[in-house]
Amino acid sequence: MHFLDQAKIFVRSGAGGPGAVSFRREKFIEYGGPDGGDGGKGGDIVFEAVAGLNTLIDFRYTQHFRAPRGKGGAGSNRTGAGGKDLVVKVPVGTQILADDEARTLLADLTGVGETLVFLKGGDGGRGNASYKTSTNRAPRQHGTGWPSEEAWVWLRLKLLADAGLVGLPNAGKSTFINAVTNARAKVGAYAFTTTRPQLGVVRHKGGEFVVADIPGLIEGAAEGAGIGDRFLGHIERCRVLLHLVDANDEDVATSYRVVRDELEAYGAGLTEKPVVVALNKIDTLDDELIAALSAELEEASGAAVIPISAAAGTGLDWALDKLLEAIGPHGAAVSADDEGEDAIIWSPL
Repeated sequence: MHFLDQAKIFVRSGAGGPGAVSFRREKFIEYGGPDGGDGGKGGDIVFEAVAGLNTLIDFRYTQHFRAPRGKGGAGSNRTGAGGKDLVVKVPVGTQILADDEARTLLADLTGVGETLVFLKGGDGGRGNASYKTSTNRAPRQHGTGWPSEEAWVWLRLKLLADAGLVGLPNAGKSTFINAVTNARAKVGAYAFTTTRPQLGVVRHKGGEFVVADIPGLIEGAAEGAGIGDRFLGHIERCRVLLHLVDANDEDVATSYRVVRDELEAYGAGLTEKPVVVALNKIDTLDDELIAALSAELEEASGAAVIPISAAAGTGLDWALDKLLEAIGPHGAAVSADDEGEDAIIWSPL
């Protein structure tokens, strides 16, 4: 399945149905009078966050959504049928943005089953029976129904994860997520093997949480260098960041600061989140060099550094302990044992 985290769509609610102009013409009733019914209400446009989706790819091929209009009224004071609401199903974590320069946030659907009536259908027009008065016994006017509402909007997906992986390209993020989850992220000996966000579920010491891996950041990503910073939105909701630094870099402190500077340039409070710093790929170094690089990285980051090797499995439990500690019991994903089968359904994978 292709990953798409932004899409522009057109939505329009249904117009109200017209009211009827009708008169009773029954046998043996001398004065019939008006009996035209009202028109039906048009359908609403409703957004619903559903389980089992983690991409907006469907909106690349279907971009126009129009709810049906209400049916017209009829004689014998019969009201027209209302138009059926059109439910647009989106992944959990989808934001609805206005189609303006500022991309104004209109709604944020973060819970399974959360719904939003985005555009209301028009009310039905009045039938001629409702215009009858003591001085107007045979009205022939009627309402045509209220018009529909329409809008162009942007959908932007921000994946829900408890922990996010950040680092330079080839820092070993994909290897790490493959080692601790069932994800099958692409791994290669060249930069930007990860071209789209990856999700994985970690099960560690009775806890369970979701990890998000995003493409690596390089200097100038905020200005569009490399893949840019467009995927950083997927870790905005994370409770903790795991910052991986390649032990084979020429200057591990500089590597750390480059990524932190890009996070600061992006904003959205990413630099204010708790961070776990890990020195990766230590399986290629001796103990003395590992200690020296760890001390250098600690001085640059101001945090304790965990030496790990995602490829060899060294230090992974230590890193997961720190992540689970930072996430806390309220931030971890609900396990299937706690919520039954429904918990499996809403998994972001």
